[in-house]
Amino acid sequence: MKVTLIGSHLCPDTLYAINELAARKIKIQFKNLSASLADLKTYLALRESNPLYDAVKEEGIIGIPCFILEDGFTTLDLEEVLARI
Repeated sequence: MKVTLIGSHLCPDTLYAINELAARKIKIQFKNLSASLADLKTYLALRESNPLYDAVKEEGIIGIPCFILEDGFTTLDLEEVLARI
């Protein structure tokens, strides 16, 4: 299974997630918000339209890393990803 991981190479939680997924030999498509305006635009559209981000926006945080599985399941929780794979 492939996981799309949206985050930033500047974010320690993102780096941890990349390492955990790689250690389990899970294919990762990394969308780096700090390096790609196209990825940032895609992420902002997701953040504005997905109720998963309601609490994130209330707290005033970014909401990364974000994980999107091949079946469309989206979460901010690495443990949920690892449990589903």
